[in-house]
Amino acid sequence: MWWPTRCRVERSSTPSSSVLDDVRSAYTNDADTNQLVGYFAAPSDKSRQMLAKQLRDRVHRYRVHNGLLLYSAVDDNADRIVVPDDHELKLRITYEYHDAPTSGHQGREKTYLLLTRDCYWSHQYRWVRKYVRACEVCQRVKHVPFSQAPLQSLPTPSECWQSISMDFVFGLPPDNKRRTGIVVFVGRFSKMVHLAAVPAEVTAKQTARLFVDMVFRHHGMPIDIVSDRDPRFTARFWQ
Repeated sequence: MWWPTRCRVERSSTPSSSVLDDVRSAYTNDADTNQLVGYFAAPSDKSRQMLAKQLRDRVHRYRVHNGLLLYSAVDDNADRIVVPDDHELKLRITYEYHDAPTSGHQGREKTYLLLTRDCYWSHQYRWVRKYVRACEVCQRVKHVPFSQAPLQSLPTPSECWQSISMDFVFGLPPDNKRRTGIVVFVGRFSKMVHLAAVPAEVTAKQTARLFVDMVFRHHGMPIDIVSDRDPRFTARFWQ
């Protein structure tokens, strides 16, 4: 997983720089995080009074390190990276804690505990509850009879983007374009993730275009593609 197991800034391991860069960039588009980052850039009594009241009352819980806004819920608790109110960014982060191969589709409670060790945003539990409830993989696995033969592990690819997996996640909170799903492309060797928001009625042709734009354009054509039997992945357009 790209995020550290416990988000302490003194750790020698570091998260993916691209994810952290996206978090930093998104601060300016969120009113609360923009105010807090601005305050810590030049803290003073005057700038503190300019904060919204709900932020001013809790400003002692925040600090900035390497351009990242950190939050501690209680004294001496581990700092957590504040994620701004950016729909696609929150989807990307939640995917890593629930859907990624190293996460194993844990249930709602475990996903929430893992996520909140490292990250913070408002109404996280409600977000995780909706996300896990909408996870198609979890819904399928929940109803698999125990009498079925065990699944066979896929062979590990030897190079980056030689083999990819593709999946959809639907039923998520709508973004500003009313898209309620994401399509996810994962390089099975590097575990690097590309994802895009999609409407519930996304077609096979639209999915193929996203594949070309997000995978083929940057990494070339993979040797094999792993997916479920979703018609949007098996349509003649792909073949």
